[in-house]
Amino acid sequence: MKGKIELVKRWFRKAERDLDVAKREMENPFPYTDIVCFHAQQAAEKFLKGYLVWLEIEPRKTHDLEDLVMIAAEKDREIIKFKDPLAELTPFAVEARYPEFDEPLEEDAKRAIENVERLKDYLYRKVEM
Repeated sequence: MKGKIELVKRWFRKAERDLDVAKREMENPFPYTDIVCFHAQQAAEKFLKGYLVWLEIEPRKTHDLEDLVMIAAEKDREIIKFKDPLAELTPFAVEARYPEFDEPLEEDAKRAIENVERLKDYLYRKVEM
């Protein structure tokens, strides 16, 4: 059991770091919103993969947050409420790194952080460490 808990903690620590980077960048007068949204997506992905470990489900190698939510929903139906808000973040995993991708608006970046914060709060209530 200790191995599982330690792995969940490690996933969540990595997620916290991505979330911290996103929040710090938003404090800049002219934030790089693509960077904010990329790190928000990464944080959500890592929180979800840590939760899958908690649920004793092998995390898939995917950046698709909607898929990860649906996998977690096999054991936690309530997590479905995050499917649509997190699906908005999935494009930021890859596309946001390329110049063809439009820069997200500041409102989009703020919403991305808020959605990850809500997911984080939910998961910390669910996971007993």
